[in-house]
Amino acid sequence: MLLKKNTKLGKISLGLLFPVLFLFNSFELKANENLEGSFTNIKILDKISSKNFLLKLENGQDIKYKDLLIKSLKCKNSEFDDNPEITAYIQVRDLTSKNKNDVFVFNGWMFSSSPSIAPFDHPVYDIWLVSCY
Repeated sequence: MLLKKNTKLGKISLGLLFPVLFLFNSFELKANENLEGSFTNIKILDKISSKNFLLKLENGQDIKYKDLLIKSLKCKNSEFDDNPEITAYIQVRDLTSKNKNDVFVFNGWMFSSSPSIAPFDHPVYDIWLVSCY
């Protein structure tokens, strides 16, 4: 008995493999696009009056809140669903400061789950990251 190879089956499986890989890569790219947001939500606590305020920042634009000028340059959500992490690059200026050497009170990345990694130090206000979308 002579054994014959089934060459048609190999051609069909290779023909199906490429579209499946293309679809998988396009879903992965769309998932990564959704990780970066255009808006950043932060909460500001006024330590003197004990009132907090939710502030919506559009990335790239300055917003004045009382004596602070706040700007969010970029925000990103994590890829993991079980322990979500939100990061944002934020710059904060104190408008009451007359010292021109101190440009920013805060200039760096904020992390929603660990605000103590890069703390925002101000005598009157406290800022923490809430969301990115």
